[in-house]
Amino acid sequence: MRRAALAITLLAALAGATALLEQPAASARSTASAVVASVYDGDTLTLADGRRVRLLQLDTPELGSGECYSRAARTALLRLVPLGSRIGLEVDPSLDRVDRYGRLLRYVHRGPTNVNLELVREGVAAPYFYGGARGRYAAALMAGARSAKAANLGLWKACASTTLDPTHAVATSAGLSAAAPRSNAGCDPNYAGGCVPPYPPDVDCSDIRALGIAPVRVVGSDPHRLDGDGDGLGCE
Repeated sequence: MRRAALAITLLAALAGATALLEQPAASARSTASAVVASVYDGDTLTLADGRRVRLLQLDTPELGSGECYSRAARTALLRLVPLGSRIGLEVDPSLDRVDRYGRLLRYVHRGPTNVNLELVREGVAAPYFYGGARGRYAAALMAGARSAKAANLGLWKACASTTLDPTHAVATSAGLSAAAPRSNAGCDPNYAGGCVPPYPPDVDCSDIRALGIAPVRVVGSDPHRLDGDGDGLGCE
């Protein structure tokens, strides 16, 4: 009886020690909650407390340079994380937590959606393993990118010359490719003079200025309420 009791005690102690060892791995995947205040481009957003977040392990075309698909990428991120929405921010313990610009480096979650993975799966972003460092979702990001490219989704269709190379930031030639349709698809028809993201979600003048298209002409109902003085110009 004593031997049996001792064996049970030892097994219980071993189980407890195993649980303690597993706790760091579990906590490493925990997410901090935050609220989205603005979306700068397809891979960068600002939180309600003023902190900026750069989505980990991916890259989208540079908005300020007019790269092909840059505006569409920002619109896609706005759709996945609308202004005012609550998101989870996940740290990858094997990667840097802050970049040289002071931005938080995080995986972003909204509900059950891993936004980083979803952007790549939709062809909005390409995997980018800065310095060759591969995080916990690297394999899934590469699989998603290959699938999106094969299906001709997003930037892989609009910017035909783009190559899939996770060791470098994505480069999509400036402007639309010759094969891409020149239309206002993805833009709100209530505005002219620049591609204002469709409503909803709501955007404000700080977002419009970040896009480099202020002022814009209001030619419809102004769902974003950009024309505060009613003179037909928004964010002047």
